[in-house]
Amino acid sequence: MKKPTKKSPEVQLLELLKQVLSKAAPDAALAGRIYQAVETAMQARARAEAFEKFCEKLAVADLEPASLEGIQEQLNASFGDGEVNLEPDPETNRLEVEVTLPDGSELLSQIRVDPAAAAALEAGDPEVPLKFVPFPVCLPGDPEMVWMLARHETLTPEEGGMALNRAEGDFWASKTGQRLLRKRLAERTFPEFIARVPAGMLREVGLKRHYKDPEPVKEHHSSPEA
Repeated sequence: MKKPTKKSPEVQLLELLKQVLSKAAPDAALAGRIYQAVETAMQARARAEAFEKFCEKLAVADLEPASLEGIQEQLNASFGDGEVNLEPDPETNRLEVEVTLPDGSELLSQIRVDPAAAAALEAGDPEVPLKFVPFPVCLPGDPEMVWMLARHETLTPEEGGMALNRAEGDFWASKTGQRLLRKRLAERTFPEFIARVPAGMLREVGLKRHYKDPEPVKEHHSSPEA
């Protein structure tokens, strides 16, 4: 029997909040706004904490223009959708980093000055985290049919799931989604959502579509020893 996946405290809290709001707030619209506001705040906090950890793994050899140009290129590659600003701080011997995301939120952190660590990173050891990581998704009724998506490295799998739910709701509520439903050009299903949602809408919540079409999970059997 497959062991159930343990839910994070954040996910458990949101589930509890949804239960409480359904009883304490008779106005469904108000309850929905409260829930979304709390969910957004929790996601923002998680992104900030993950960004701190991301910057802790980085280092610059010094605060000279050549070093700053290199780290600027690295950050631009990791946060292509955001605006990256760097401010050297000679007094603390650190580099102040500010990333403004497309939704207007900001991520703030610092990068240490460490010539040895910077040289190791440049050589590829340790490996610098990538912007996106694999995020395979399936539906409860068909676990063998998997959509190969990707989530931003600053999102946990649970947060990725919440972001996906949010994007799905936003898509069907958009003019495009409403037009598709009204003209019966699409049904309100997850496969239709994945096939039609704009890439930009997914990227706004930290997700990326690798393949539009689902793929069955390959059951691998090792070859017997000769």
